[in-house]
Amino acid sequence: MSTAPRACVIGWPVEHSRSPAIHGYWLRHYGIDGAYEKEAVRPEELEAFLTGLAARGYAGANVTLPHKEAALHIARSADAAARAIGAANTLWLDDEGILHAGNTDAYGFMTNLDTEAPRWREGCDVAMVLGAGGAARAILHGLIGAGVPQILVSNRTAAKAEDLARRFGPSVEAIGWEDKDSALSACGLLVNTTSLGMTGQPPLDIAVAALPAPAVVTDIVYVPLETPLLATARARGLATVDGLGMLLHQAVPGFERWFGVRPEVTPDLRAHVVATLGAR
Repeated sequence: MSTAPRACVIGWPVEHSRSPAIHGYWLRHYGIDGAYEKEAVRPEELEAFLTGLAARGYAGANVTLPHKEAALHIARSADAAARAIGAANTLWLDDEGILHAGNTDAYGFMTNLDTEAPRWREGCDVAMVLGAGGAARAILHGLIGAGVPQILVSNRTAAKAEDLARRFGPSVEAIGWEDKDSALSACGLLVNTTSLGMTGQPPLDIAVAALPAPAVVTDIVYVPLETPLLATARARGLATVDGLGMLLHQAVPGFERWFGVRPEVTPDLRAHVVATLGAR
């Protein structure tokens, strides 16, 4: 029986996942005798799959939709980020076979933002986050940890934004979807976590021109790499950050846990993953 470390990504469906492209690249780059695979797991089979992770030969797993919240509850322990966000995207087994859960999405978002727009904090007293799903929760956790004094959350379903404001405390304020344009003039950072602007979806309708000149605009969508939001912001001369970097950076901690090497996010890795998107 092979003792080479193995990990996987679990989802339903899972074919869309870019995680095998990322981890496969690193395994080859660092010359590691290991494997990273896709596992399509039905929701009703998730608990049995995770409790049998070691028996299947896996050291751990990434978790994608729709399993992130359920995986958190199945794991025996969870890190602070996973508890705060309410979802897990990274799982690992310790030496005793105990299943642990983590969430690296906030780490991935913040590392990408710091790398691509290192001066984003300058004058960023107010940030706006669009959307209220799992990605929005991760980004709120990251921005609060970075010390952003005020974060506005706006969502097409207002009740979900209000729930996030209650969950994350006094620095987070929900505003109506119809009020987002009028609030932009105070914002040093705009983050889109909705699917608007994704290939096959309608564009995000927002008054980018209302943002102040030093503002940074970021979109977690990475298909296409340059969404209509980012194209409009770039045309106006604003700093922009696309969503692919978040995907790449969030993969780093899991790879290190499973394979024992802390990998680097490089231009070559980015180009490799871009090629799998059918984008330039």
